[in-house]
Amino acid sequence: MSKKRFTAKKIAVLALLTGLSLVAFIIESLLPSMIIPGAKPGFANIFSFAALIMYSPAEAFLVVAVRTLLGAVYAGNLSALLYSFTGGVISMAVSSVLLYLAPKVSVMAVSVAAAVAHNITQNIVFVFLSGSVLMFGYMPYLILLGVLSGAVVGGATLLVFRGVPENIFAKVIYPKPVRAGGDGGDCPQ
Repeated sequence: MSKKRFTAKKIAVLALLTGLSLVAFIIESLLPSMIIPGAKPGFANIFSFAALIMYSPAEAFLVVAVRTLLGAVYAGNLSALLYSFTGGVISMAVSSVLLYLAPKVSVMAVSVAAAVAHNITQNIVFVFLSGSVLMFGYMPYLILLGVLSGAVVGGATLLVFRGVPENIFAKVIYPKPVRAGGDGGDCPQ
């Protein structure tokens, strides 16, 4: 499947990933914060990360944008849109650069770097909006939580790609059957 074309199959897969991401986001919004106010595990990022691996940065950014917009509306917290959207865009940019420009970096390392970037971005947005530079004192804790949540998201993403047979992803991504020679591309390992 051409990465530039939006076929019905591709739109359906992206809608499914967005819907799953939205459900995870809403469930997380109901959970109490981890250690620091507002800190969540980031399970919704599993699905945008999967979109990045399966397709391209454009599709992953689309999943992030739609999820954050709908998540803010459904969770009834439109101020969270500023934090979620900026954090999501920056973390997806970091993921895209590492995944496509540094292919030897592992999926786990990409996920950890993206989670740390997400937390740092959200903290910077909070400091900018509140004018309270004291919040920078939370940065070491946010980095540690980013490493932990990034490892969980990266591990879950790897489990998804390892647990689901490769031919299922191949049917979704590639228009022609993948031959044994691998000329249709390889799904991530």
